[in-house]
Amino acid sequence: MSRRQVSLSALSLLLGASVMPKQGWAAPSEPVDQQAEWGQTYDAAASMKIQRSQSPILSPATLSATEAAIEQMRNVVAQGGWPQMPKGNLKLGMRDKNVLALRRRLIASGDLDAGLGNSNVFDSYVEAGLRKFQGRHGLSPSGEFGAQSLTAMNIPADVRLRQLEINLVRLRSYASTPGYRFVVANIPAAIVETVENGQVMTRHAAGVGKIDRQSPVMTTRATDINFNPFWTVPASIIRKDLIPKMQADPKYLTDNHIRVYDHGGQEVEPARINWRSDEATRYVFRQDTGGEFNSLGFVRINIANPYGVYMHDTPAKGIFGDDFRFVSSGCMRLQNVRDYVTWLLKDTPGWSRDRIDEVIASGNRVDARLAQTVPVYWIYITAWATPEGTMEFRDDIYNKDGLGAVPVAAAISDQD
Repeated sequence: MSRRQVSLSALSLLLGASVMPKQGWAAPSEPVDQQAEWGQTYDAAASMKIQRSQSPILSPATLSATEAAIEQMRNVVAQGGWPQMPKGNLKLGMRDKNVLALRRRLIASGDLDAGLGNSNVFDSYVEAGLRKFQGRHGLSPSGEFGAQSLTAMNIPADVRLRQLEINLVRLRSYASTPGYRFVVANIPAAIVETVENGQVMTRHAAGVGKIDRQSPVMTTRATDINFNPFWTVPASIIRKDLIPKMQADPKYLTDNHIRVYDHGGQEVEPARINWRSDEATRYVFRQDTGGEFNSLGFVRINIANPYGVYMHDTPAKGIFGDDFRFVSSGCMRLQNVRDYVTWLLKDTPGWSRDRIDEVIASGNRVDARLAQTVPVYWIYITAWATPEGTMEFRDDIYNKDGLGAVPVAAAISDQD
């Protein structure tokens, strides 16, 4: 999913002001899993390209740009905000009275040049402006107007202003903590960045926790990596997922390469368990290694924390092409995980990219402990601005901003 962005400089031309950033900024070999994710199938594209600023979200430049964006948004609110869009489906080539309303809405937020507001034809200018709007709101830049774009556009300017103000406080709380080399996982954006010397080195789409199984906000460290890992199913997932799946399909465990063991280590036939009770919670369930079916894929990255969560590969690569990637039980699934672990292990002797590929291809269980642990920040930022002049907004999926319901998530089932 490529993401286009709206220029604050365009907004400043509309408002007669400029946006200039301010200066300154002052595990064991086979751990017991507490969270994990189920293999799923998705119809979305199996990969996604992300075009974004090379400045990390936790950086002095982002903080300064967000402060400047707040001043810009205060001017927008003072001038009456932006108009509400009527319902409808619009796309390239259409002639419709609502296209005129769309032009004026895009102009109001700086996504379209102010001189292009007088036609009811959906032309390439409108399409490009809509793509900008969609990209900076975390939507696939389809260039077609539908339910998701409508919902995002009709969030009032004063709500967006408040969102920026709330998230500025969060950004400031990290001002003195990131360090020279670290990882940032922004939960609402479902994006992971590796950062070195103030620059984003790699960026990865992520699958993060569902609304009822949230990924925690925390500061931790990456400690070690398990290649070709087993997955031991935690009790919570046995109750919530595994028992219902076995009630619906008695072959589920066999089809998904999951074995059952008693606490003495003896394998138990699934048919011996009463799946209409909680008997299953008395056993240990372990999925065989194998990236094609194992819920952890080929790689698990351990991070020290009290929540039992971690980062890992996934066989369900299709999620990375989805707008809505709140799909896990609290852990984070990573796109291009080999690039991620290559960066983590760059200072660990003997772990080149060739070595990583070789170990994964072998199918053998191998562990690598980082020579130096790496700081990892799981953060919750729903609104920010980039030094290039882009206001970014994401759904407040866990309702931590305290500004009400999550409208874009409610519309996610409709297609733009």
